[in-house]
Amino acid sequence: MIRTSSMLRVFFAMALLCVGIAYAQTKPIQDVNSRISPNLAAAQAYMVDAFNKLTLSQAINNDDMNGHAANAKNLLIQASNEVSAAAKAAYANQSK
Repeated sequence: MIRTSSMLRVFFAMALLCVGIAYAQTKPIQDVNSRISPNLAAAQAYMVDAFNKLTLSQAINNDDMNGHAANAKNLLIQASNEVSAAAKAAYANQSK
C-alpha cells in the first residue's frame, strides 16, 4: 500500500514536471533544416515572425487584448512543434 502510494506521488510529480516544461516554452522553435525542407523551414520562420509581431502588439497595447494575443502565441508554439515533428517524420521516411 505504501509502495503504491509512493509510486503514484512520483508519477504525478513527473507529470507535473512535464506539463511545466511544455508550458515553459516561451517561443516557437525554429529547428527545421532549410537545405533539406525549405518549405517547412520557411513556415517555421513565418511563425517566429508572427510570434514576434504579436509580442510587439502586446507591448504597444499594454497586453490589453483580452488574452487573444496570448492564445495566438500559444497556438504558434504548438504549430511550430508540429512542423518540427513533420520534418522529423519526413527525414525518417526519406532514409528508408
